[in-house]
Amino acid sequence: MCVYTQHEERHVIHRLLADGWYEVARKGSHAQFKHKAKSGRVTVPHPKRDIPIGTLKSIEKQSGVKLR
Repeated sequence: MCVYTQHEERHVIHRLLADGWYEVARKGSHAQFKHKAKSGRVTVPHPKRDIPIGTLKSIEKQSGVKLR
């Protein structure tokens, strides 16, 4: 049986920043990140402490960064 855990937003943001993403906007409870070489934006809920697994998978797909 596979057990999925939730991940804290600060760890997700740290991994995105380490991969070259930079914050372009923060409005309400979400932060948006862009990358110079990759297209699109990635939106991360902030300051929510835990990110649900479905949201985490979506962030991974959009950014190309392995977060789990």
